[in-house]
Amino acid sequence: MSINKVILLGNVGRDPEVRYLDKNVAVATFPLATTDRGYTLPNGTQVPERTEWHNIVAWRNLAELAEKYIRKGRLLYVEGKLQTRTWEGKDGVKRTMVEIVASDIQLLDRREAEARGKE
Repeated sequence: MSINKVILLGNVGRDPEVRYLDKNVAVATFPLATTDRGYTLPNGTQVPERTEWHNIVAWRNLAELAEKYIRKGRLLYVEGKLQTRTWEGKDGVKRTMVEIVASDIQLLDRREAEARGKE
């Protein structure tokens, strides 16, 4: 048995790009930023905040939701699975991209997210 599950709470980095494939199947892609807060070690050393960027892929109904409601800066809860894609670019260089294929997206505002963090 194995589990491939990712849960993210972060801010959208840019408006989603939405495409429609065969049979009008929608797919949306957008970056999501999650940030670890900075802190100070007991010896006084400052550890700066660190932002990680995640490539989100949403299909069908979630892609349509993204097209209508998701905008740059919006706070989101995203649940999905990790997927790695590899392809060869036009220049012959092999490229790899790690994506989160969303199974659930919830639109949040700051107050909701802060309340979730206190639970």
